[in-house]
Amino acid sequence: MTSTSFSHFFPFLSWFKLMRQSLFHKPQNKKQLITTLHDAKRRNLLSAETLEMIEGALQVSEKHVRDVMIPRSQMVVLELHAPPSQLVKTIVESGHSRFPVIGENRDDVQGIFLAKDLLDYYAQGGVNQFNMRDLMRPAVFIPESKRLNVLLREFRTNRNHIAIVVDEYSGVAGLVTIEDVIEQIVGDIDDEHDIDDQVFIKSSRNGLYVVLALTPIEDFNEYFNCEFGDEEFDTIGGLVMQAFGHVPKRSETLQLAGFHFEVARASGRRIFLLRVKPPSIPFPLLLENEK
Repeated sequence: MTSTSFSHFFPFLSWFKLMRQSLFHKPQNKKQLITTLHDAKRRNLLSAETLEMIEGALQVSEKHVRDVMIPRSQMVVLELHAPPSQLVKTIVESGHSRFPVIGENRDDVQGIFLAKDLLDYYAQGGVNQFNMRDLMRPAVFIPESKRLNVLLREFRTNRNHIAIVVDEYSGVAGLVTIEDVIEQIVGDIDDEHDIDDQVFIKSSRNGLYVVLALTPIEDFNEYFNCEFGDEEFDTIGGLVMQAFGHVPKRSETLQLAGFHFEVARASGRRIFLLRVKPPSIPFPLLLENEK
């Protein structure tokens, strides 16, 4: 082959070499794997949603229960000796289906109560004496250092949906649900208490509002007749995250210009949903009215 003919085929040989390297190169670590996945997304082989789920699945093995748990102070609990009428009030207002049952204090978790188990009592017209101990399920206790992938496997194996998180001193640090773990993989899971993506702000019970984090600050100001600045951030979620100084976890709260913000939904990267109490109703008074 002459030098002229070799140079004619050189571009083809270079392209073939690059293709072979691309097809047969195997990622040697997780960082290289993520780079390969991002390259696949750029070439439209993966959607953004699929890439986010894969990254979430990879990160689950690196996260611990303490990273996603609902802190002790934000737990909605039922008291062991509370009458059924009080239990119903707490269950309806929270919208949850499973609750830790406590004795003398929040460190004294006696078990887990399922809201549906209260239906039998009312279906029978309350003819049977209500006994919480007969209805509650055993509580599962886990350390806050447990990895999420291990916890997810245990949840699936034991068909359990909730666990009580304890610290190194055996005190209750919080609770975690199977939904908290799954959301780290698939992202936010909407339920009947969430609002449609097309509705930025929706009034809730007891003077509270459910607000999408993507709500433009201008719309938030108009709705609540307030004056948050929109020079630095476009959305209320961005403004709240700056005020926190970090990406907050679910149930973290913040007071800002008289507004009480609670993070209702969040991932490790952003806020999705907020519960907001405007300053028109003093927060202590609101809590007093809920008693």
